Amino acid sequence: METSQIFRSFVKFLWLVFIFSESEGRELDSHYVTCGSLVKLLNTRHNVRLHSHDVKYGSGSGQQSVTGVDSADDSNSYWRIRGKPSVICQRGVPIKCGQQIRITHMTTGRNLHSHHFSSPLSNNQEVSAFGESGEGDDLDVWSVQCGGAYWDREDAVRFKHVGTDVFLSVTGEQYGHPIRGQREVHGMHSANHHNYWKAMEGVFIQPSNEPLRHDEL
Repeated sequence: METSQIFRSFVKFLWLVFIFSESEGRELDSHYVTCGSLVKLLNTRHNVRLHSHDVKYGSGSGQQSVTGVDSADDSNSYWRIRGKPSVICQRGVPIKCGQQIRITHMTTGRNLHSHHFSSPLSNNQEVSAFGESGEGDDLDVWSVQCGGAYWDREDAVRFKHVGTDVFLSVTGEQYGHPIRGQREVHGMHSANHHNYWKAMEGVFIQPSNEPLRHDEL
């Protein structure tokens, strides 16, 4: 075989390897929650979605309340997955197990937050939404606790608060007026069945920057 033919065959081989690798990568990425994705998070034990709204706690910190709701179609249950402050989280890159992230409420732009206040119903640790336009402080950072290499969309994971070591949890306590029927969301120091969450409806950002749609959005 002539040298030119060998060269062309080699180039064709490399091109096929490149195409295969690219398609494999896209298929792999589609299984994971990625940086920049907009998701609803379901507590698998109590079947409620993580929720917030511009209603302040009447005790404790007085910050924006965070609750769990039964409804699957409430627009106030969307949260954006972001990197922690001063760390680049490239859009579309899968979130690693153990990675530290911020979880930002889409409607109000406040971050999922915790601190040493008691939660109003269960006397666990208060979880609130804090900051403005996505910027808050170091107590907005959570670590994704899961069993593999990346946060798989099909798996239930835990969120551990980096600043105080509590797990994002629901144990079933319900509020009265003005948010009647919504469940208390709080922090618990023990890892148990009350603090498993699964990514449900949302827009999952891919490395190409083209969102993979997964629900009514």
